[in-house]
Amino acid sequence: MQTFTAVAHRGDPYRFRENTLDSLRSALRRGADAVEFDVRLTRDGVPVLLHDGTLKRLWGHDRPLASLSAAEVRDLTDGGVPTLAEALAATDGGRVLIDLPGAPGARSVRRVLDVVGECGARERAYYCAGAPAMLAVRSADPAAEIALTWTSLAPPRPVLLEAVRPRWLNYRFGLVTRELAAHVHRGGRLLSAWTPDTPRTMRRLLAAGADSLTTNRVDALHALRERL
Repeated sequence: MQTFTAVAHRGDPYRFRENTLDSLRSALRRGADAVEFDVRLTRDGVPVLLHDGTLKRLWGHDRPLASLSAAEVRDLTDGGVPTLAEALAATDGGRVLIDLPGAPGARSVRRVLDVVGECGARERAYYCAGAPAMLAVRSADPAAEIALTWTSLAPPRPVLLEAVRPRWLNYRFGLVTRELAAHVHRGGRLLSAWTPDTPRTMRRLLAAGADSLTTNRVDALHALRERL
Protein backbone atom coordinates (compact mmCIF):
# COMPACT_ATOMS: atom_id res chain seq x y z
CA MET A 1 0.00 0.00 0.00
CA GLN A 2 1.05 3.57 -0.60
CA THR A 3 2.35 5.99 2.00
CA PHE A 4 -0.49 7.89 3.64
CA THR A 5 -1.09 10.71 6.10
CA ALA A 6 -2.67 9.84 9.45
CA VAL A 7 -4.80 12.75 10.67
CA ALA A 8 -6.32 12.81 14.15
CA HIS A 9 -9.91 14.08 14.08
CA ARG A 10 -10.33 16.73 16.78
CA GLY A 11 -7.35 15.21 18.53
CA ASP A 12 -7.84 11.98 20.46
CA PRO A 13 -11.54 12.17 21.40
CA TYR A 14 -11.82 8.62 22.75
CA ARG A 15 -9.41 9.58 25.54
CA PHE A 16 -9.91 13.30 25.99
CA ARG A 17 -12.63 15.79 25.18
CA GLU A 18 -12.44 16.78 21.52
CA ASN A 19 -10.72 20.00 20.48
CA THR A 20 -8.91 20.41 23.81
CA LEU A 21 -5.19 20.77 24.34
CA ASP A 22 -4.96 17.38 26.07
CA SER A 23 -6.70 15.79 23.09
CA LEU A 24 -4.33 17.39 20.58
CA ARG A 25 -1.22 16.40 22.51
CA SER A 26 -2.44 12.84 22.98
CA ALA A 27 -3.04 12.44 19.25
CA LEU A 28 0.51 13.48 18.41
CA ARG A 29 1.90 11.12 21.05
CA ARG A 30 -0.10 8.27 19.51
CA GLY A 31 1.32 8.61 16.05
CA ALA A 32 -0.68 11.30 14.22
CA ASP A 33 1.06 12.97 11.30
CA ALA A 34 -1.35 15.88 11.63
CA VAL A 35 -4.09 16.96 14.01
CA GLU A 36 -7.40 18.28 12.71
CA PHE A 37 -9.39 20.74 14.81
CA ASP A 38 -12.32 23.10 14.33
CA VAL A 39 -12.01 26.87 14.66
CA ARG A 40 -14.74 29.44 15.21
CA LEU A 41 -14.64 33.06 16.39
CA THR A 42 -15.94 34.48 19.64
CA ARG A 43 -17.98 37.67 19.74
CA ASP A 44 -14.80 39.70 20.13
CA GLY A 45 -13.06 38.00 17.22
CA VAL A 46 -10.82 35.49 19.00
CA PRO A 47 -10.41 32.18 17.12
CA VAL A 48 -11.08 29.26 19.47
CA LEU A 49 -11.42 25.49 19.07
CA LEU A 50 -15.06 24.43 18.91
CA HIS A 51 -16.97 22.40 16.35
CA ASP A 52 -20.52 23.31 17.33
CA GLY A 53 -22.10 26.72 17.23
CA THR A 54 -22.90 26.53 20.96
CA LEU A 55 -21.27 25.24 24.14
CA LYS A 56 -24.15 22.86 24.94
CA ARG A 57 -22.94 19.44 23.72
CA LEU A 58 -19.44 19.55 25.15
CA TRP A 59 -19.67 22.05 27.98
CA GLY A 60 -23.30 22.03 29.11
CA HIS A 61 -24.05 25.68 28.38
CA ASP A 62 -26.67 26.42 25.74
CA ARG A 63 -24.93 29.61 24.72
CA PRO A 64 -24.00 30.50 21.13
CA LEU A 65 -20.28 31.01 20.78
CA ALA A 66 -20.86 34.09 18.63
CA SER A 67 -22.63 35.76 21.57
CA LEU A 68 -19.74 35.23 24.00
CA SER A 69 -16.44 36.98 24.45
CA ALA A 70 -13.26 34.94 24.73
CA ALA A 71 -13.11 35.74 28.45
CA GLU A 72 -16.68 34.51 28.92
CA VAL A 73 -15.90 31.27 27.08
CA ARG A 74 -12.89 30.74 29.30
CA ASP A 75 -14.96 31.30 32.44
CA LEU A 76 -17.83 29.04 31.34
CA THR A 77 -15.52 26.16 30.40
CA ASP A 78 -12.90 26.63 33.11
CA GLY A 79 -10.35 27.28 30.39
CA GLY A 80 -11.24 24.09 28.52
CA VAL A 81 -11.82 25.72 25.12
CA PRO A 82 -8.39 26.73 23.85
CA THR A 83 -7.65 29.62 21.58
CA LEU A 84 -6.15 28.92 18.19
CA ALA A 85 -2.91 30.46 19.39
CA GLU A 86 -2.83 28.07 22.36
CA ALA A 87 -3.54 25.09 20.10
CA LEU A 88 -0.71 26.04 17.75
CA ALA A 89 1.66 26.36 20.69
CA ALA A 90 0.53 23.00 22.11
CA THR A 91 1.14 21.17 18.83
CA ASP A 92 4.68 22.58 18.87
CA GLY A 93 5.71 22.21 15.26
CA GLY A 94 3.27 19.42 14.41
CA ARG A 95 1.17 19.63 11.29
CA VAL A 96 -2.39 20.95 11.79
CA LEU A 97 -5.49 20.72 9.63
CA ILE A 98 -7.79 23.64 10.47
CA ASP A 99 -11.46 23.00 9.78
CA LEU A 100 -13.65 26.07 9.41
CA PRO A 101 -17.24 25.01 10.18
CA GLY A 102 -20.30 27.19 10.03
CA ALA A 103 -19.58 28.93 6.70
CA PRO A 104 -17.41 31.72 8.12
CA GLY A 105 -17.24 35.00 6.25
CA ALA A 106 -14.17 36.52 4.67
CA ARG A 107 -13.37 38.64 7.74
CA SER A 108 -13.46 35.62 10.06
CA VAL A 109 -11.29 33.59 7.71
CA ARG A 110 -8.80 36.42 7.48
CA ARG A 111 -8.62 36.59 11.28
CA VAL A 112 -7.87 32.86 11.51
CA LEU A 113 -5.11 33.14 8.90
CA ASP A 114 -3.68 36.18 10.63
CA VAL A 115 -3.34 34.25 13.91
CA VAL A 116 -1.71 31.34 12.10
CA GLY A 117 0.80 33.77 10.62
CA GLU A 118 1.40 35.57 13.91
CA CYS A 119 2.17 32.21 15.54
CA GLY A 120 4.69 31.30 12.84
CA ALA A 121 2.61 28.29 11.80
CA ARG A 122 1.85 29.09 8.17
CA GLU A 123 4.13 26.35 6.81
CA ARG A 124 2.57 23.59 8.94
CA ALA A 125 -1.10 24.56 8.71
CA TYR A 126 -3.59 23.58 6.05
CA TYR A 127 -7.33 24.12 5.81
CA CYS A 128 -10.49 22.20 5.11
CA ALA A 129 -14.19 23.04 4.73
CA GLY A 130 -16.73 23.51 1.97
CA ALA A 131 -16.39 25.73 -1.05
CA PRO A 132 -17.38 29.13 0.43
CA ALA A 133 -14.85 28.95 3.27
CA MET A 134 -12.10 27.61 1.02
CA LEU A 135 -12.70 30.35 -1.53
CA ALA A 136 -12.22 32.83 1.31
CA VAL A 137 -8.99 31.10 2.37
CA ARG A 138 -7.66 31.18 -1.17
CA SER A 139 -8.52 34.85 -1.49
CA ALA A 140 -6.75 35.64 1.78
CA ASP A 141 -3.67 33.51 1.10
CA PRO A 142 -2.75 32.52 -2.47
CA ALA A 143 -0.19 30.04 -1.10
CA ALA A 144 -2.41 28.26 1.45
CA GLU A 145 -2.67 24.47 1.30
CA ILE A 146 -6.34 23.53 0.98
CA ALA A 147 -8.35 20.33 1.37
CA LEU A 148 -11.69 21.06 -0.27
CA THR A 149 -14.39 19.10 1.56
CA TRP A 150 -16.80 17.48 -0.88
CA THR A 151 -19.89 15.47 0.05
CA SER A 152 -21.21 14.40 -3.32
CA LEU A 153 -20.10 11.94 -5.99
CA ALA A 154 -20.80 14.65 -8.54
CA PRO A 155 -17.32 16.13 -9.05
CA PRO A 156 -16.51 19.75 -8.24
CA ARG A 157 -16.90 21.96 -11.28
CA PRO A 158 -13.69 22.95 -13.07
CA VAL A 159 -14.35 26.65 -12.43
CA LEU A 160 -14.46 25.97 -8.67
CA LEU A 161 -11.30 23.89 -8.74
CA GLU A 162 -9.56 26.63 -10.69
CA ALA A 163 -10.61 29.24 -8.12
CA VAL A 164 -9.81 27.21 -4.97
CA ARG A 165 -6.77 25.32 -6.31
CA PRO A 166 -6.99 22.60 -3.65
CA ARG A 167 -4.15 20.18 -3.08
CA TRP A 168 -6.64 17.69 -1.61
CA LEU A 169 -10.22 16.67 -2.20
CA ASN A 170 -11.67 15.67 1.15
CA TYR A 171 -14.51 13.12 0.99
CA ARG A 172 -16.74 11.40 3.53
CA PHE A 173 -15.28 7.89 3.74
CA GLY A 174 -18.41 6.11 2.52
CA LEU A 175 -18.06 7.79 -0.88
CA VAL A 176 -14.52 6.65 -1.57
CA THR A 177 -13.97 4.00 -4.26
CA ARG A 178 -11.07 3.03 -6.48
CA GLU A 179 -12.76 4.87 -9.33
CA LEU A 180 -13.10 8.06 -7.32
CA ALA A 181 -9.48 7.91 -6.17
CA ALA A 182 -8.28 7.36 -9.72
CA HIS A 183 -10.34 10.34 -10.93
CA VAL A 184 -8.91 12.60 -8.20
CA HIS A 185 -5.37 11.49 -8.96
CA ARG A 186 -5.81 12.02 -12.69
CA GLY A 187 -6.67 15.61 -11.87
CA GLY A 188 -3.32 15.98 -10.10
CA ARG A 189 -4.80 16.09 -6.59
CA LEU A 190 -4.61 14.00 -3.46
CA LEU A 191 -7.57 12.24 -1.86
CA SER A 192 -8.38 12.47 1.84
CA ALA A 193 -11.23 10.71 3.62
CA TRP A 194 -13.03 11.28 6.93
CA THR A 195 -13.76 9.67 9.43
CA PRO A 196 -13.09 5.91 9.28
CA ASP A 197 -12.71 4.46 12.77
CA THR A 198 -12.35 0.70 12.24
CA PRO A 199 -9.25 -1.06 10.87
CA ARG A 200 -11.38 -2.84 8.28
CA THR A 201 -12.66 0.44 6.83
CA MET A 202 -9.21 1.99 7.01
CA ARG A 203 -7.73 -0.89 5.02
CA ARG A 204 -10.48 -0.58 2.40
CA LEU A 205 -9.85 3.12 1.91
CA LEU A 206 -6.10 2.68 1.64
CA ALA A 207 -6.55 -0.14 -0.85
CA ALA A 208 -8.84 2.14 -2.86
CA GLY A 209 -6.07 4.73 -3.08
CA ALA A 210 -6.76 7.28 -0.31
CA ASP A 211 -3.72 9.42 0.48
CA SER A 212 -4.91 10.61 3.89
CA LEU A 213 -7.34 9.35 6.53
CA THR A 214 -8.85 11.55 9.23
CA THR A 215 -9.98 9.37 12.13
CA ASN A 216 -11.15 9.50 15.73
CA ARG A 217 -8.93 6.46 16.39
CA VAL A 218 -5.50 7.58 15.32
CA ASP A 219 -3.94 4.91 17.55
CA ALA A 220 -5.69 2.20 15.49
CA LEU A 221 -4.59 3.85 12.24
CA HIS A 222 -1.02 4.11 13.47
CA ALA A 223 -1.06 0.45 14.52
CA LEU A 224 -2.35 -0.51 11.08
CA ARG A 225 0.47 1.41 9.45
CA GLU A 226 3.00 -0.36 11.65
CA ARG A 227 1.61 -3.73 10.56
CA LEU A 228 1.73 -2.72 6.92
